[in-house]
Amino acid sequence: MSIFGLPAWIKPHLFPKKQFRDLSEEDLARLKTSISHFNPENPDISVVIPAWNEENNIYRTLSSLSASRTKYKVEIVVINNNSTDGTQHVLDSLGVRNFLQPVQGTPFARQMGLDLARGKYHLCADSDTFYPPDWIDLMVAPMVKDPGITGVYGNYAFIPPENQGRFGLWLYEKSAGVMIRIRKKNREYLNVYGFNMGFITEVGRTTGGFKVSGSRVYANIVGSDYANEAEDGRMALNLKKAGRLKMVTDSKATVFTSPRRLLDDGSITKAFVNRAKRQLNGMRDFLSFF
Repeated sequence: MSIFGLPAWIKPHLFPKKQFRDLSEEDLARLKTSISHFNPENPDISVVIPAWNEENNIYRTLSSLSASRTKYKVEIVVINNNSTDGTQHVLDSLGVRNFLQPVQGTPFARQMGLDLARGKYHLCADSDTFYPPDWIDLMVAPMVKDPGITGVYGNYAFIPPENQGRFGLWLYEKSAGVMIRIRKKNREYLNVYGFNMGFITEVGRTTGGFKVSGSRVYANIVGSDYANEAEDGRMALNLKKAGRLKMVTDSKATVFTSPRRLLDDGSITKAFVNRAKRQLNGMRDFLSFF
């Protein structure tokens, strides 16, 4: 992943210095037309996005997904998790298929999306993340090829804040990559994040879904963290009851997401230190790895 900049594919979806209300009629028409191609009657794949107060982010995510190159019939579904800003207005304006989940929390939003998904394969996305053109097909490919693979997850990178470079984020990504390899042996479920994962829909439903003991809040709530059981990790464990997980390592499947959870710690350095401390508590992973 580049130390210095963002890939070319992401540039048309950034809409720099624009909030949703600043989009031109031409911007809106182009987005609406692109998104309209992702609502077939009988989709092969469902891409499901939970959203809480993402008025000025989710249209960028939708822009990236609607530029996907795919050989499949794909539906995009947004679950509005009781937003209090203009998120619903954005969804209605762009004509994306959406549903309201009034019970707050990502597990409830993702579970509703799973219940309503019509595709054989289910891809989880987030409303502050950008998806490359080949992401959909690359993510489902392992499951199509091998029915024994019930779930997949992929690489991610961070978009730097305005007027900042990617070097610090790149270092963080490299260190995270080491931890991913270490955890893969015994605690692979910790590698699976809801903004970049997928599974066979029916397997996800029949093995327990996203149901957890608590309710995790959204990354755009300052101070949010994984204090409760995470629904994405729970889904990963459920999927392993019926088959195997596969990491999609193709660089063309790497998604770019917001660093806001990292920046809640104050800086990239502090985020790195805080997460490193938590990882050291799992030192047995290092020992078993070697």
